[in-house]
Amino acid sequence: MLSLICTLIVGAIIGIVASAIISRDMPLGWVGNIIAGLVGSWLGEMILGSWGPSLGGMALVPSIIGAIILVLIVSFIIGGTKRKSTS
Repeated sequence: MLSLICTLIVGAIIGIVASAIISRDMPLGWVGNIIAGLVGSWLGEMILGSWGPSLGGMALVPSIIGAIILVLIVSFIIGGTKRKSTS
């Protein structure tokens, strides 16, 4: 049970980082970030392998790259919202 919670937290963090890098918000908020992190991790590790630091059973660098790719695809298909600048 604890490993599932850890995986979900790491997935959420990966999704948040990917959304922040490309300045797009995922639809569904936190749930969308978790899904983007988990699916992006799978996608990144399938394409790039599992190299670099690992946390929660996910290689961080390929996972973030995969999540960025996923967030871009989802934002183009669904029309994800662009973050508003606070300046």
